[in-house]
Amino acid sequence: MPLEAALEKSRSEGLDLVEISPMASPPVCKIMDYGKFKYEEKKKASEAKRAQVVVHLKEVKLRPKTEDHDYDFKVRNTRRFIEEGDKAKVVIQFRGREITHKEQGTAILDDVAKDLKDVAVVEQPPRMEGRLMFMILAPNPKVAQRAREQVRAAAAEAKRSPPPSAEKASAEKPAAAASAEKTAAPAAEKPAATSSSTTTEENASAPAPASTPAGTTP
Repeated sequence: MPLEAALEKSRSEGLDLVEISPMASPPVCKIMDYGKFKYEEKKKASEAKRAQVVVHLKEVKLRPKTEDHDYDFKVRNTRRFIEEGDKAKVVIQFRGREITHKEQGTAILDDVAKDLKDVAVVEQPPRMEGRLMFMILAPNPKVAQRAREQVRAAAAEAKRSPPPSAEKASAEKPAAAASAEKTAAPAAEKPAATSSSTTTEENASAPAPASTPAGTTP
């Protein structure tokens, strides 16, 4: 189709003439609603990003002399991070002369890896960095797959449910109507109260009838 004919057809239909393949010979164009096309592309990109699993690196710090209670608390946190699909960097911080007993840090990291072996694998074994000894744990394939499925399910649920702003607006409409009716009710009652007050004032301003002496016939 000639270019002029294509432009004329797109104008008559209220659409846009968009060049799809500029390098083709001849170039390929398409008649479409370009604004709607861009909106749909943006919506698809947003949905794909929502369904994408983003892995974070969470840091958990321990000491060579960490008490059992604190150790259990840190291990539970690490397990939660792993089950959510994130990686965990377990750090042993040495202070003062503790640096001379590096084997204590290695033993603690080995205990952490054993306690989490059902959900995590050691991605990077223990290594020193200054006064810090650390290792990196990652979810095992089964846990990682489960975390991805949870993210996709949450994204699908968010797609099906209406946005919070729409729910809030629909909830506010009945409340606004009830408030308007409440305001209109006293306004309707006000004239009756005014009329009653006027009647009372008229009765008060009317002259009292003259009293008739006893034994006198009017």
